[in-house]
Amino acid sequence: MPCELVTFGPRPHRRLDRSGLRVRELRPLLHLGGHPAHPIARGLAGALADADVIHVHHPRSAPSFGAALLAHLGGRAAVATDHGAGGAPTSLLPRALDLFLPVSRHSAWLLGFPPARVRVIWGGADPTRFRPDPTLVRRGILFVGRITPHKGIDVLIRALPPGSTLLVAGTTGHDRRLPERGYPSVLRRLAAGRDVRFLGPVTEAELPELYRRAAVVVLPSVHRTCFGRTVRVPELLGLAAIEGMASGTPVVCSRVGGLPEVVEHGGTGFLVEPGDVEALRDRLRRLLGEPRTAARMGAEARAVAVERFTWGACAERCLAAYEELRPNAVR
Repeated sequence: MPCELVTFGPRPHRRLDRSGLRVRELRPLLHLGGHPAHPIARGLAGALADADVIHVHHPRSAPSFGAALLAHLGGRAAVATDHGAGGAPTSLLPRALDLFLPVSRHSAWLLGFPPARVRVIWGGADPTRFRPDPTLVRRGILFVGRITPHKGIDVLIRALPPGSTLLVAGTTGHDRRLPERGYPSVLRRLAAGRDVRFLGPVTEAELPELYRRAAVVVLPSVHRTCFGRTVRVPELLGLAAIEGMASGTPVVCSRVGGLPEVVEHGGTGFLVEPGDVEALRDRLRRLLGEPRTAARMGAEARAVAVERFTWGACAERCLAAYEELRPNAVR
């Protein structure tokens, strides 16, 4: 099925990606409210003119909402995927969509689309890029993600078993206001006297080896941060968990959002209640202290990731949804 990606940038052009995907870039005339998620471009309607199925992402963004309405008014099929904006869609949007393709069942529940019009399209990892390496010695704990309060890194540092090592890979500067802006400083104070290393942003080339060398990957996300703020959607899916699993690494994560759809408790890792320091420490101590258990869970994690959570599987699920609609694209 031919596919074209329509996106936005400073220079209008078309190109063929090395994967074979056609890419069309439109130059925005302006951004509503000055926000990068809301570009307004003159050529959008023309770029969509020949499409049988229009798949929009971040449906509450201005171009996605406009594209869905154009599809609906033109009698063409429209589907949408939300990647974490959260909250309910506008009242008009569900009527303009034929199917909703959420990244998790949790996402579908949050947005409240009718189950008959939902097809879950879990994200994935490249199993050739993220793969185990039996020649490497695994040790320590790895966190990969944004350094922001709802990721619960403070909980993880407090839960570290004595003598364990923690590597934290991710970018800071996501929080502009106090006290959240001071979260990296809070983490550094908590880490004093512990073997915790903040790696900062790591390159795409470095990331797979971090997963391969880790004994366990942890996603300790919370609904209530250390500053008392409530976060409704801390994890819509959890790609770091999938990347860790594909790398043959067991995962310990909070029972929040879409994570229970990814990690099988007692099989590919463990689920703990968000913010429970003692439960998290107990699971980490077990995996670090029982290499055979960790190896068994890591192997099972790899098998599940290869079966369910690859980009190839993601593409096949998308194509199946499109094929449902193509015969009825003209209503």
